[in-house]
Amino acid sequence: MTPKRDIMMKIAVVGCTHAGTAAVQEILTRHPDTIVDVFERREDIFFLSCGIALYLEGTVDKLSSMFYADAQGLEAMGPNIHVHLRHDVIKIDAKKHVLQVQNMATQSKFSQSYDKLIMTTGSYPVIPPLQGISLPRVLMCKNADDAEKIKATAETAKTIAIIGGGYIGVELAEAYSRIGRDVLFINGVHGLLSHYVDDELRNKVADELRAHGVDTFFNETALRFDSDGTHAFIQTDKAEHQADLAVVCVGFRAMTELLQGQVDTMPNGAIHVNDYMQTSDPDIYAAGDSCAVHFNPTGHDAYAPLATNAVRQGKLAGRNVFGNTIRYMGTQSTSAMRLYDQTLACTGMTLHRALQAGIKASSVTVSDAYRPEFMPDAYPIHMVLVYNENNREILGAQFLSRHEVSQAANLISVMIQNHNTIDDLAYVDMLFNPWYDKPWNYLNILGQQAVTQADAL
Repeated sequence: MTPKRDIMMKIAVVGCTHAGTAAVQEILTRHPDTIVDVFERREDIFFLSCGIALYLEGTVDKLSSMFYADAQGLEAMGPNIHVHLRHDVIKIDAKKHVLQVQNMATQSKFSQSYDKLIMTTGSYPVIPPLQGISLPRVLMCKNADDAEKIKATAETAKTIAIIGGGYIGVELAEAYSRIGRDVLFINGVHGLLSHYVDDELRNKVADELRAHGVDTFFNETALRFDSDGTHAFIQTDKAEHQADLAVVCVGFRAMTELLQGQVDTMPNGAIHVNDYMQTSDPDIYAAGDSCAVHFNPTGHDAYAPLATNAVRQGKLAGRNVFGNTIRYMGTQSTSAMRLYDQTLACTGMTLHRALQAGIKASSVTVSDAYRPEFMPDAYPIHMVLVYNENNREILGAQFLSRHEVSQAANLISVMIQNHNTIDDLAYVDMLFNPWYDKPWNYLNILGQQAVTQADAL
């Protein structure tokens, strides 16, 4: 028999992308009779925005393929779930447990009560305070609407300017260059991929982009945009650049204004949660880009808007809203991307970020073939390992190679979470077969180089 609390519990979910969908699926899988009301401003849910570059270059031919769930599928999971698309939550009264909602089609408003609230509103793309940012030939890159615009304009645009040097900027620059467009890549506020890699690999990424025809301007800061109807003009602190289209992708910020002053947040607005995804209000849970993560390399909260964090946090929120039972393990913000015929993968902290955090850290850089040189191919792997000099614990790692190295980042991620040291990495048991690696796996070699360096400090 289903417990009475499952039938009577009224849960409101605000926002339904990665985290919101994961939360609802967990709720209804375990407690299918729960009353769930989902409020989403868009006409769709769970868009895989990291696939926009794949859609642009033609690897994915239909945008609909990047929706991992739909409202009908969620509503089929239980008799008491209602997915309200095109409904905007305009106010939350946490003390009264009431939402104020506006139907975006009719403009009518109504109140909705809840017992528990799961806040999964996600994030906004950061819009720089630049003149001309809203011109028609200046686009953002976040949701399905943006993807359609980017794809459509690419049909006629020959020269594209990318502003912003994070993952999305690099992926778009690669995608545009793959389909034969001229690409201007402008980034000056932060270093190229500065959240993910140190100088050694950053320079290799820049070289790879240039080798494929991308014009890079990595020491210029965009100041304003202008347009004559057929071109976009980007004025930087050093020059003016002309393109047929400009795409701005300079980061994201948490969408949490509805709970401002009602729950504890970071200075940037991201919501603090405990180990169970519960906010400072015991009846409100949060997950995904709207909240902070527990960043294991530092032991402190951080903002890391990644789909992997969102789905894990969403699933935990959907589980724990009935009672706190499963703890959040935190994250190392492990990620990867394809770069032409190479894989870039990283986890944890860069050396630069570790030093900024006040950690006495060092790094070691190694390039080595992933398997014996007598094999048909033995692609080199460029590796960086960051560690704490005081306790020798691993803080982060970065990999770049034609060999598929994403699982190397995953292994180091687990080692960071478990507080393993460079000594552990140097001698941890790994298989040997000439098809796959050398008698010492390349990760062992990386650890051994770190041990040699640390012993000499």
